[in-house]
Amino acid sequence: MLTWWQERVVYQIYPRSFKDSNGDGLGDLAGIIEELDNLRDLGIGVLWLSPVYPSPDADNGYDISDYRNIDPRYGSLADMDRLIAEAERRDIKIIMDLVINHTSDQHPWFQASRDPASPYRDWYLWRPGRKGRQPNNWTSFFAGRCWEFDERSGEFYLHLFSKEQPDLNWRNPAVLAEIESIMRFWLDRGIAGFRCDVINVIYKTSLENGRQRLVLTGSEHYLSQPGVHEILRTLRADVLNRYDCFAVGETVFVSPLQARDLCLPERRELDMVFTFSQMETDQLFVKWFKRRFHAGRLARNLARWQADLPWNANYLENHDQPRSVSRFGDDGRYWAESAKLLATLLFSLRGTPFVYQGQEIGMTNFDFTSMDQVRDVESHSVYAMAGKLGIPRPWRWLMIRFSSRDNGRTPMQWTAGPNAGFSRGTPWLGVNHNHRRINLATQLGDPSSVRSWYKLMIALRAAEPVLLAGSFVTVKTSRSLFAFRRELAGQAPLLVLLNFSARQRFVPSTGHLVVSSYGKTGYNGQLEPWEAAILRLDGSSSNAIEKKLPTIDTASQTASKGIAE
Repeated sequence: MLTWWQERVVYQIYPRSFKDSNGDGLGDLAGIIEELDNLRDLGIGVLWLSPVYPSPDADNGYDISDYRNIDPRYGSLADMDRLIAEAERRDIKIIMDLVINHTSDQHPWFQASRDPASPYRDWYLWRPGRKGRQPNNWTSFFAGRCWEFDERSGEFYLHLFSKEQPDLNWRNPAVLAEIESIMRFWLDRGIAGFRCDVINVIYKTSLENGRQRLVLTGSEHYLSQPGVHEILRTLRADVLNRYDCFAVGETVFVSPLQARDLCLPERRELDMVFTFSQMETDQLFVKWFKRRFHAGRLARNLARWQADLPWNANYLENHDQPRSVSRFGDDGRYWAESAKLLATLLFSLRGTPFVYQGQEIGMTNFDFTSMDQVRDVESHSVYAMAGKLGIPRPWRWLMIRFSSRDNGRTPMQWTAGPNAGFSRGTPWLGVNHNHRRINLATQLGDPSSVRSWYKLMIALRAAEPVLLAGSFVTVKTSRSLFAFRRELAGQAPLLVLLNFSARQRFVPSTGHLVVSSYGKTGYNGQLEPWEAAILRLDGSSSNAIEKKLPTIDTASQTASKGIAE
């Protein structure tokens, strides 16, 4: 028996880039409320909100200065309550980002901790220097050292991310008690869970020097330490088990075995984890150095995690990643076809699907031409460090263009009009000029659109027990083909065929065609460029299921591709 969070599709909203209702250039809660009917029509059952708490914005809201309030730029607590109520009226649940590795350096806790005599001193990790140097040799996720000297305090504080994001001291029981209280505050207001930011780095076993590495020197002292498991079990027992909610953790550099330790039901810690493993299949060492995309590497990675975890949190993009159609697809000639193929992959895997805003209309990477247009703090830090290392300016720009987090943060493209219908004012981040072609308004009226395909696949997953609960069996992985079966006792297996190439492929198989991203009505063994197809292997149709699906004009899809049936 699946839980509600296993059955539903989650949609991530990056609030500042979603929809601006008041013309200040920043998305807000009222803008989200305006689009709830659109999201319900798509088939979304859960909204995940990236941080909407008050923040000085050193890292776009992931530096929180008040955990019990809403940033005035997004609205108010009353607006948040209205959003929760309006979403619930449409049977949509809401989860929030829980950022508890660090706070803002402007948080009252940290400001108080700068006084060595303050009771808040031990809420953070303060240390004296060593012979005038930093306390240890650790390096930051954002490049460079991760200790900052505070003149008032006379000591250094640890920040694994930006210097405006001091790390909390999870050895202090007072920190745990306060975080539990914050979680109850929001759960009592009606939210349904949390996405836990970088949750496997919150506990530091030691502050000793680390082994020298190309990146993240010192990480052996804080990645997935035993103390993390004790904290998560406590949060589960004291808070989460008392509500009808779920928790998904963002985890960095975890193996399947480590992930299992975090999310197996009997462990009583998290319900699911996000890993970055599949996001590393197109990189060399670190994300800033890309290699040519190879579908086989992605497929084998996904298949491994499907086999090793009982339930996955499946995603292809989010606010920290480039757009999937630009990264794993073809955002040129086969933009629509590859966007549909990636959607088919996402909704055919075993696990809970997470869709990022704009993914459902095939939004692409940014079209910026210089660093002046980039707002991401990580990108600027890496660009500066690469300059100190002597990397030529054009190469540095290529690093940013293909890997910057701003690729996924450009404003949502609602219309072909000014600012893509996102704002009446000046958007906080530049709008992609392709919004005149790629936008929701155009796709809503087009049965062959990417958005229509997302709606179809969400409905198919909801109606098809094999896709919801079936096991995953790899059939074939290669540079251009990913084929797998979903199997469930008492049901006919489904075969998923994905052609990751611009060439036709002959893939013989028998069975009834359930759906084809080209709108075909039968399968003759040939996959078109970037085509996705799902076959029922007993050769029979399932009319009961297919009657539940949205009506898609397959004839118009076929005609638009020039297929001779």
